[in-house]
Amino acid sequence: MTSLDLTASPIDLCAALVDTPSVSGDEAGLADAVETALREQAPHLEVLRTGDAVLARTHLGRGDRVLLAGHLDTVPIADNVPSRRDGHLLHGCGTSDMKAGDAVFLHLAATLPEPRHDLTFVFYDCEEVEAARNGLGRIEREHRDWLVADLAILGEPTNVGVEAGCQGTLRAEISTTGRRAHSARSWLGDNAIHNATPVLQRLAAYIARDVDIDGCVYREGLQAVRIAGGVAGNVVPDACVVTVNFRFAPDRDAAAAERHVREVFDGFDLAVTDLSPGALPGLTAPVTREFVAATGAVPSAKYGWTDVSRFAGLGIPALNYGPGDPNLAHTREENVDTRQITESVDVLRRFLR
Repeated sequence: MTSLDLTASPIDLCAALVDTPSVSGDEAGLADAVETALREQAPHLEVLRTGDAVLARTHLGRGDRVLLAGHLDTVPIADNVPSRRDGHLLHGCGTSDMKAGDAVFLHLAATLPEPRHDLTFVFYDCEEVEAARNGLGRIEREHRDWLVADLAILGEPTNVGVEAGCQGTLRAEISTTGRRAHSARSWLGDNAIHNATPVLQRLAAYIARDVDIDGCVYREGLQAVRIAGGVAGNVVPDACVVTVNFRFAPDRDAAAAERHVREVFDGFDLAVTDLSPGALPGLTAPVTREFVAATGAVPSAKYGWTDVSRFAGLGIPALNYGPGDPNLAHTREENVDTRQITESVDVLRRFLR
């Protein structure tokens, strides 16, 4: 089993995490290593293993509790394991998303036995796959008492900026129908793909909102992301499906987002296939303001959906903060600037000590 030294350089720790493959659904080996390291090197923490997630927390009786969460899994490896270093850059699968964040949190777990806030650490599985498999959902169902905090910090890559809340996301399928015919005698049919033209026209004319919440501007977007139709090269098609994705500001709840999309495509057969609410910034909570002040950053809106939404749904103000460039996540050339790992450790230590 991989041996992790949580008290050594968090940069070396990040490399060790990357060198332990943990593609979604295959996190057991890394979870074993994390669990063993926490039990042996952080005796001040209560440790819980649930599936391939590892949780740890203090019981110091502090006035506030801060939850630090990171997923252990990565997307499939693209010939980028083991890790390699090039100056300040550490290359490898998961360096940015988000083993650098995990390394920061694990290092702090072992080296901050007396923090000013009580701490809960959550290292979970299956974030990179369908929501039904996400380890946070299992933890919420089976160990709800572990997900109690005054602030949750998700270590997603933000280039060590503070990204507050997140957009919600909705996917829907809009179906059009027609009548099949031989394409040589097309006037005998009714082309379902042609009948999708008004759907595309509404998308092209759509004007998205910009919404300012607590100084963070969330930009909405409604886009066609897939179109499917056609039977054969000589057949007028009788069915077509346009898939749309609506990224919405967190001032809309899930029901309001669905109502809006149905209004845009009124008159069409529409089925929602995926819907996850966003998360409000939560910047007004006292412990949140304290953390933002420690970073010295100006918070910005999170463009995209992250698990901060799950924490917000539990009533916990939640932020994205971590080393790494989100634009490099899931790429073959994924890497992290190791100076950001050092900065993240310093900022969080200043906030927590």
